[in-house]
Amino acid sequence: MRNLLTVIKFTIKDMVRKKSFIVSTLIILALIVAGFSVPKILKNMNEGKAKEKIVISDAKNIYEGQLESLKNMNLDKYDITIEDLKIDELKEKIKKEEIKSAIMIEKEEENVKFVYLVESTRWEPQMPEDMLKALSSVYSSMQINKLGLTEDELKAITPKFDVQLEQAKDDKVEEGNIFVMMAMSFTLSMAIIFFTTQVSTSITTEKTSKIIETLVTSTTPRTIVLGKTIGIGIVGLVQVILILTTALVSANVFLEPEVISAVLDLSKITPSFVIITLVYFVLGYFTYALLYALTGSLVSKPEDIQSANTPVSMIAMVGFYLGYFSIVVDPTSNINTFASIFPISSPFCMPSRIMMGLSSGWEIAISIIVLIITVLAIAKIAIKVYSNAILNYGSKMSLKDAFKMYKNK
Repeated sequence: MRNLLTVIKFTIKDMVRKKSFIVSTLIILALIVAGFSVPKILKNMNEGKAKEKIVISDAKNIYEGQLESLKNMNLDKYDITIEDLKIDELKEKIKKEEIKSAIMIEKEEENVKFVYLVESTRWEPQMPEDMLKALSSVYSSMQINKLGLTEDELKAITPKFDVQLEQAKDDKVEEGNIFVMMAMSFTLSMAIIFFTTQVSTSITTEKTSKIIETLVTSTTPRTIVLGKTIGIGIVGLVQVILILTTALVSANVFLEPEVISAVLDLSKITPSFVIITLVYFVLGYFTYALLYALTGSLVSKPEDIQSANTPVSMIAMVGFYLGYFSIVVDPTSNINTFASIFPISSPFCMPSRIMMGLSSGWEIAISIIVLIITVLAIAKIAIKVYSNAILNYGSKMSLKDAFKMYKNK
C-alpha cells in the first residue's frame, strides 16, 4: 500500500509540473470564461450602438395615421421617422447616409405592398422580420377596429390553440434540458479519453528514459500500473471539477438568470445523481486507462505511441458515438438500452439515461457490475503483459506477442 501511494504521488507531481498540462488547463479555463462573457459583451455593444435610422412613408395614407403606434412597440433598435416622401427622395436620403433604410407603403388592389429601400441589396437582401410583423400587426388591428367587432366576436375569430403532446410508447422520458445531457455526455467522454491516453504516454516515456529499471527494483509491476492509472485519474478528476466549477461560476456571473434557467435545467442534478455519475466516470476511466496502459507497455519508443493507441481510440470513439447518438435519436430504443449496459459505451450513456428517468435500478446495477468485471479483466491482462514487457527496449510488439506474454507464467 505504501509503494502504491508513492507511485500515485510521483505520478501526480509529474503530471501537474508539466508545462503542457498547466498551459492547456489555463487555456481551457480562459476559453470557458470568454465563452460565457460573449453574450454580455454583445449586449453591452448593442446597448451602446446607435439605433438604425429608418423612414416609413405612407404617402397614400393606407394606414390612416396609425403608423405612430410603431414607436410604442418592441422595436428598440430602430429610430423610426414617419414622413410622406416619394421614392426618389428616400433614395437620396440613403445615399447621403442621412438614414439607413426606408419603407414605402403602397397598395395594389386588396394587397398592401412594402417597398424596402436600402443602400445595397447585397448586404440587406430582405426586409427585417420584426419590422414586417409590426407593420402587419398594426394594419390587422386597424382593419379589425373598422369592422366594429365586439370582444367576444374578436375572440371567436382568433381563438387560443392549446397543444398537448402524448406518446404511444410506454417508456416516457422525463422533462429535462437536452443541452445539459449532451454537454454532460460530451464532457465525460472527452475527459475520459483525454486523460486515459496520458497513461500509455507516461508508461512508454518511462521505459524510454530507463526510469522503469529503478521502479521495478523497488516495487511490483502491478503497483506501477495501478499507481500511474490512479494518479493520472486523480489529476483528471480534479481538472474536470475545476472546469465545471469555472463554467458554473462564469454562467452565474455573466448570464442573466432567465437565460440560465432557459438553457440549463439543473433540477435533475441531485446529490445521488452526482454520485452515480462520479461512479461511471471512475469506472469508465479505469476501463480505458488500463487499455491504454496495455498498449503503452507494448511499445518502447514515444513515436510508436500514436499507432499503438489507434485501436483503443477507435473503441473509445465507437463507445462514445453509440451512447451519444442513441440518446439524441431515441433514448427509449433498444439500442440505447444496450449502449447503457455495454461497457465501452455505458459511461457515456447511462448518466444521461438516468437523468431522463429511463433506467431502472436493476439496469443500473447490471451496468455497474459489467463495468467492474470489465475493469478487473482488463487490469489482469494489462498487468500481466506489462510485467513481461517492462524491460523490452526492442521494436514494438504485436498483439500476437502480447497474447503469448499473457499465456506465459
